[in-house]
Amino acid sequence: MREAAQQLINKGIPLQRKAERPAMRDINSPPPSAAPHAPEPAPAPLQTPNPATHPAEYAQDILNRMGISLDFQANLDRAIDFGSLLHPTPAQPITEGAQFISGSYTNHAGTRNYKLYIPANYHGQAMPLLVMLHGCTQNPDDFAAGTQMNQLAEEMGCFVVYPEQNAQANHSKCWNWFSAIDQQRGQGEPSILAGIAQQIIEEYPVNERQVYVAGLSAGGAMAVIVGTLYPELFAAVGVHSGLPFASAQDLPSALTAMKRGVHSAAKAGNPAQPIIVFHGDSDTTVHPVNGEQVMAQRLRHHRGARPSVQSGAVPDGHSYTQTTHLKPDGTPLGEHWVVHGAGHAWSGGSASGSYTDAKGPDASREMLRFFRTVS
Repeated sequence: MREAAQQLINKGIPLQRKAERPAMRDINSPPPSAAPHAPEPAPAPLQTPNPATHPAEYAQDILNRMGISLDFQANLDRAIDFGSLLHPTPAQPITEGAQFISGSYTNHAGTRNYKLYIPANYHGQAMPLLVMLHGCTQNPDDFAAGTQMNQLAEEMGCFVVYPEQNAQANHSKCWNWFSAIDQQRGQGEPSILAGIAQQIIEEYPVNERQVYVAGLSAGGAMAVIVGTLYPELFAAVGVHSGLPFASAQDLPSALTAMKRGVHSAAKAGNPAQPIIVFHGDSDTTVHPVNGEQVMAQRLRHHRGARPSVQSGAVPDGHSYTQTTHLKPDGTPLGEHWVVHGAGHAWSGGSASGSYTDAKGPDASREMLRFFRTVS
């Protein structure tokens, strides 16, 4: 039960407020021979569980104090993709001559494993590097399968690295975007993720002016953080169903941001760093207003930016609205794609991975196209 509560909190499952209940009374009178009751001692004062040692109890206590109750039976299946856990994504077939190899990086903040895709057309030449951050409950193989980014790496010629969150750092394998320590340069998970990118750069001939970071959901929120904190390393950022930089500092504020957006987006990072955002307007896990706020946060210092809006539709799929923001000289600052009718899933993804929606425009292809445009 405690594990389910933590999973629901991490994924932002809809919550239900407690209904008012009448006071309870004892309808059974005591037997005639029963001795009189001694006065009951005063109740002990409420104690808040320690969030460091009992995170699940702490979260439940917060929800109780807020007057919120979780409907476990109704929401448990939505909290975690049990199918992907019971039947893990099999290793994906790769192009002959390509490699999908495992690696690891360690610094003072911890250790994370990763998988690196090296396309078959790599023969020692310098190529771009894309860091892909998965969503909750996912892993590198699942995320690669769903986004089909490895296939596009073959087509466009780039390295793709997939860092993996571990269950010790977050039970649902979410990147800890809502933790204050993980929103600081040189600290926590951002330092690890930047370190992974730097390790690949040192081991392979990466074009250092073409290093990008992108992610989905919790991974999208972390991509914003990493790109914001390390603008000299990452040339552009891709965000799918994510949230603005420093949009939460703890679990309660994370729930609020996911459901309603943030009251005011903090000033963040290098305002010149281009960004591309995808969000489904029927997303009930991370409210689509977050996509608008990611863009507003990045464009804060570009009041002269000119938006250009166009609409389209995927044959037999979703329609979408694409807003491109340009500097006065025509240089792209960002793109915001709103996919109409889409939920919390990677747009244009493959059903071979989790949290994908094949009916949308191809977010993977559009992100790589955008990255190449702004480099």
